[in-house]
Amino acid sequence: MKTIGLTGSIGMGKSTVAQMFAGEGVAVFDSDAAVRKLQGPGGRLVGAIEAAFPGTTGVAGVDRAKLGSRVFGDPAALQRLEAIVHPAVGEERAAFLARHADAAMVVFDVPLLFETGGDTAVDVTVVVSADTATQANRVLARPGMTKERLAEILARQMPDADKRARADFVIPTDCPMDQTRAAVRHVIACVSAGEGR
Repeated sequence: MKTIGLTGSIGMGKSTVAQMFAGEGVAVFDSDAAVRKLQGPGGRLVGAIEAAFPGTTGVAGVDRAKLGSRVFGDPAALQRLEAIVHPAVGEERAAFLARHADAAMVVFDVPLLFETGGDTAVDVTVVVSADTATQANRVLARPGMTKERLAEILARQMPDADKRARADFVIPTDCPMDQTRAAVRHVIACVSAGEGR
């Protein structure tokens, strides 16, 4: 099995590209979706997070805004939260791999792949990229998003140019959808043929 690490900065179209991989029959593990499930209504981390950060959960699971305000700017609190979340996500990932043990390739959709060193745990890295104007337009169209908030998020992410330089493949999304889909199919063909790293 070949493992593909899929990443890209905010607003680059990574979710759309992940759906394209799935549409081509490649199983995708979405780490953000795994976290949302673990922290959602009845999620298995809700109790542990409430115990560590009282008042941050309710019937809908973890209140992400309340939890975010508790850990933002507090490295020790963030470490406590990561110690709860990361092992559980690792278990979800292991279960995903077990379910797809016979697959020729799988995709791991990881927003901070390079920032967390996750690129060393996959066979091939793929970066989804668009020009800065397209990126900004997409992100600023989201409810509640401001230029200041976007700047904060980008400050925590590796610059797009650095990600592209480190990637085995770059998939553009500031172009017609059929070009993006062709790039996805190209990656699948190359990985199937043993190309990449």
